[in-house]
Amino acid sequence: MEKQRFGDRRPPENAAMPLAGTKVLEFSGLGPTPFGAMLLADLGASVLRIERAGAVNPLGGDPRFDFIYRGRPSMAVDLKSPEGLERVRDLAGAADVLIEGYRPGTMERLGLGPDTLCADNERLIYARMSGWGQDGPLSGKAGHDINYLALSGALFPLGPSDAPPVPPLNYVGNFGGGGTFLAMGVLAAMQERQRSGTGQVLDVAMIDGISVLMTQLSGWMQMGQWSAGRGGNLLDGSAYFYRCYATRDGRHIAVGALEKPFHDAFVSALGLDPEDWNDHLEPSHWAIRGDRIAAIVARETLEHWLTVFDGVDACVSPVLSVDEAARDTGGTKRGSWVRDARSFQPFPAPRFSRSPVRQPSPTLDNAELERVLHAWRAEAAD
Repeated sequence: MEKQRFGDRRPPENAAMPLAGTKVLEFSGLGPTPFGAMLLADLGASVLRIERAGAVNPLGGDPRFDFIYRGRPSMAVDLKSPEGLERVRDLAGAADVLIEGYRPGTMERLGLGPDTLCADNERLIYARMSGWGQDGPLSGKAGHDINYLALSGALFPLGPSDAPPVPPLNYVGNFGGGGTFLAMGVLAAMQERQRSGTGQVLDVAMIDGISVLMTQLSGWMQMGQWSAGRGGNLLDGSAYFYRCYATRDGRHIAVGALEKPFHDAFVSALGLDPEDWNDHLEPSHWAIRGDRIAAIVARETLEHWLTVFDGVDACVSPVLSVDEAARDTGGTKRGSWVRDARSFQPFPAPRFSRSPVRQPSPTLDNAELERVLHAWRAEAAD
């Protein structure tokens, strides 16, 4: 048998994707809920997205490029009508997983809460995504990524010491602490269901996930290895060997020369003597050394520095735009992005040796919706 290579995008004949046969009913939303559902769809789950009839994306934009909804069709349902509710209950009865991200209590008011649907389908994994969790004093309060970061403590260390904290886009809250933990929780519950034979309800809160992402940082603080304020720390851009520098042409290089061999290779490539740059982990050196390196880097273009560091193991990389990364101009040759004539988007991850994932599909049409519904009905009848 031919050995399947990691990253091979031509799966063997009849190879099934990792989550093939898993049926997921997703109640459409924003941020972490569709991201978690996307991760499951990327791995082969059959995800059916329920849209509220007449719902409009408040952020607008061309839906053909809303890739967070990729890989699964949507069906508009009037959740306030008896017919719509009955249809959703039928679908939930055939589903392995249900994902919803409404405010706590909303699904119960619709008659679609876990007590009802899990009684209909005892194997159903009912995953509830929220910012503050399903209970507690903040559970019914509105919030966004920046609010969950603020109250979890994750926002405070981000940004320069002489300015307000800077939100890290919505990577950390919505997608890191939210959608990724949602998908992980669903997979864990599916594994547990193989033992118990029954599903369960998941309370996935962004403030919980964000807090878990802070595990190492909180330990460093208590060990005295990270200051309580912003700035002056190893990984926050204060260290001259772990930060970005501007080049003459307005581009940037990113330097991550943490360990001494990488550090010495970095300063050597700049024409400096590593013997004069000892004690690189001592914060008192960082500011003045950083200014000196900034002046050196600013004399030349990005292309010059890429040539200088070519073949030098100093953890130096160009800071690419999203479009450049999608064109793989950094030379990773991983194919982490895929392009077609219309657009580009990230390729699903991770990669498997026997069950490789496939290139994400474009926006799905009604024919795909009917195919998915037919498959669900057929499997439910078996």
